[in-house]
Amino acid sequence: MKFTAKKTVIAAFVASQLLTLPSFANAQEEAEDDSEVELIMVTGSFVRRSENFESPSPLAIVDSIAIDSIGAKNIADITQTLTINSGAENNPDAFTQNATAGTSNINLRGLGVASTLVLLNNRRQVVNSQPTNEGLNFVDTSSLVPMIAIDRMEVIKDGASALYGSDAVAGVVNFITKREYDGAKITVDYQDGAHGDNKEHILQGLWGATGDKGSVIAAISYTNRSPLFLSDRRLSRPQDDTSALGNPGTFFIGPLPIIDPTGCEEFGGYPNPIEALQAFTPFEEGTCGFDFGLGYSYVPDETRINAYFKSTYDISDTIVWTNEVSMARNRAERGGAPSFPNLRGPIVPASHPNNVFGMDVMFFGRAEGNGFDSDPANTESDTFRFNSALTGELDDGFWEISYTNATNDFLFRVEDVLNTEFNLALNGFGGANCDPSTGVAGEGGCEYFNPFATSYTTSPNSQYVIDSFSADQVIDSESNLQVLEAFASLDIFEMDGGTAGVAFGLQWRDEDLSQDYDQLSNQDSFSFVIGNPDFSDSLDVWAAFTELALPVNDDLDIQVALRFEDYGGSIGSTLDPKFAFNYRATEDFSLRASISTSFRAPSIFMQNGGATSLQQLSDPLLGGANAFAAVRTSGNSELTPEESTAYNIGFSFEPIDDFSIELDYWNFEFEDLIIQESAQAILAANPSDTDRIIRAGDPLTGPLVQVNNTYVNASSLTTSGIDLVASYKMESDVGTFVPTFTMTYVTEYELDDPQAGKIDGAGRRNFGNIGVSSPELRANVGLNWKMDAYSANVFARYVSAYDDDQNCSDATEATATGCAVSGLKEIDSHMTFDAQVNVDLGQIFETEQNYLLTVGGINLTDENPPQVFTNSGFDSKVHDPRGRQLYVRLALEF
Repeated sequence: MKFTAKKTVIAAFVASQLLTLPSFANAQEEAEDDSEVELIMVTGSFVRRSENFESPSPLAIVDSIAIDSIGAKNIADITQTLTINSGAENNPDAFTQNATAGTSNINLRGLGVASTLVLLNNRRQVVNSQPTNEGLNFVDTSSLVPMIAIDRMEVIKDGASALYGSDAVAGVVNFITKREYDGAKITVDYQDGAHGDNKEHILQGLWGATGDKGSVIAAISYTNRSPLFLSDRRLSRPQDDTSALGNPGTFFIGPLPIIDPTGCEEFGGYPNPIEALQAFTPFEEGTCGFDFGLGYSYVPDETRINAYFKSTYDISDTIVWTNEVSMARNRAERGGAPSFPNLRGPIVPASHPNNVFGMDVMFFGRAEGNGFDSDPANTESDTFRFNSALTGELDDGFWEISYTNATNDFLFRVEDVLNTEFNLALNGFGGANCDPSTGVAGEGGCEYFNPFATSYTTSPNSQYVIDSFSADQVIDSESNLQVLEAFASLDIFEMDGGTAGVAFGLQWRDEDLSQDYDQLSNQDSFSFVIGNPDFSDSLDVWAAFTELALPVNDDLDIQVALRFEDYGGSIGSTLDPKFAFNYRATEDFSLRASISTSFRAPSIFMQNGGATSLQQLSDPLLGGANAFAAVRTSGNSELTPEESTAYNIGFSFEPIDDFSIELDYWNFEFEDLIIQESAQAILAANPSDTDRIIRAGDPLTGPLVQVNNTYVNASSLTTSGIDLVASYKMESDVGTFVPTFTMTYVTEYELDDPQAGKIDGAGRRNFGNIGVSSPELRANVGLNWKMDAYSANVFARYVSAYDDDQNCSDATEATATGCAVSGLKEIDSHMTFDAQVNVDLGQIFETEQNYLLTVGGINLTDENPPQVFTNSGFDSKVHDPRGRQLYVRLALEF
């Protein structure tokens, strides 16, 4: 029995744990019926090979039918189930994705959302111009193409910088659209969540036609997703979402925090008294906490419109002209608190008519708290991409020239309190019609803002004075990409196993990124989001690459690749090789291995950008209590590129007919890893460092306001693990069954953090260091069934338990050195079940059109994600907070 590419593709389908019987059967029938040898080009090579070529790199392929089998409504639904994906930010909230709600990304091997190269039809896509909290610009997979246009997704899992460039460090994900499609298709999806009003409505359309001289295809999709709020499904404890800064609030008399004596608990506050620091004070010392969580959303309110158009035209018998245009318009609104904490330590003067202390005091709270409506944050993302390519056939190969131009405009808007105007209002000069230089405090158009609890009773604040110190922070970001690429693939000589091929090419990339903050932000006018200066910069990259494909004999294929990239300036250039082989030891067993190096340059944002994000930090000066603070990250022009070596060793084995096993051991070793310094580690190392820690009032002991950090080259990161994939096709009188199994086990995730030191990060949340959450084991077990017009599948998805380095098992906060007695709290293992049933109504009723009805469910038992003692109560980079999701889809094709 010849070990053909058909078996490799089948195993790759299973690796994505999305295999369905129709795709399995169709792939088998096509391979058996097609007796001609067809030359194809797959992701991971620029040389076309025969159909029985086996890739020496581990390759996962997910086709459109397999995507439908899990009820995926968007690309994030696919990547969420991949065991090789770890730490992607696809469940955005204010605590992990402050300004990127409505986006999604991919994070292969937990190496960072910017370390996986995302391609569309083998060509690049522009990055999202608004970075993550960690300062990473990524490709937003929500802005690629309508799902209905995707034919398959191909994933290279062992790193591919030698072929594709420096941002393919962790691998490549290539989305391939349908081609030469004749007809039309419409799908209607409805999904309803078990909690709150979380629903999704999706309408998609696809049309295509082919002719003697070319083809066209067009697709469009509309998505409307309603939000899921923490108040709909509270996963956190109230104390996890309780801020020490509320309204009613706290007032400082010197170093003493005093609970508002005019009210706290009776107006919804959470009094947190502390042991008296000075017994003679007549007031209760402590803080009045505020539960801000209920207004926040697990899932934002979203609308998306995606459109895609592609045309091919045969200029001659040997030259084809291809054009692609795609656009995406995404809008998202996430919930928030009524107002942010005021981190500037405003002073309430003794002359304030509601000041019960009779002296100047510092207000430790927020302008609006209990009883007020939440202020949402809004994101608007518009992405446009154009590609034009000429492809020509040669007697002994082919050539291609392509040009890509893409842009992303991203607008983020959130309301905050203006620092100067708020202080004026505390002094009686609040109001748009008040002139502090000529007005009288508290008279005419000048009003006092009352920060005391008496604002709930005898002295309410007017909307007029609140509006005078409220404004929107607006960040208008733009990223642009231009790529001009040319390459050729030629047959060069005959070998025992076939014709050797060579590919070589050139690439020019121009990337630019800019962020325009509003004028108030440029002046650091806000009390919580503070502000930031504008920036704009660009990067030009020249690259040359070559690849050799050597079929040494019938059993051995060798791939050699080499890529040179020149970034210019302080970054310099790199030369990265890759060597890989596939050896068919027997008809049923083949061995593969690859080794490559990579060079990841610091991004434009990391070198010259900057951002201020909001993070929950544990302040040692408050006994480890949580506090929100602004973290201001500045670019570092002295960054050097990070370098890595990756290798993979694996085998494919088919011991009996229709039973396949694939096993791979992978290893990535990074040096000079570019990371954002941990604000928590900086704070823990020296909480009174006046250069990097900003406090209100007393610069050494006052309330935490801001932590300043930057990007640095860390020492190293090493991660390794095992991928296991298996499937077995069984025929019976009651249909065909295909059980599947896929697993990723992380054997090592070693970090050398500049602040936290050496960390064994495998099986940890890695809250206090540069890593991402890294459960050691992810596994999926599936069973697919088909009989006549009916098919069904069921999946069990498992994520192992892992340690929470933010919390101890006795529910206390972990320190920088861990938990001395009780040990770290364990985040429980998690298992969910998905199922789906398909009925081909067209086959049953023998109609001319094809009607497919699908009914399914995700997390059918409505399992809660494991509880984590942190904001929102779960780990958003590992688990899904939505609970059970039931869906129905009707697809009409004609």
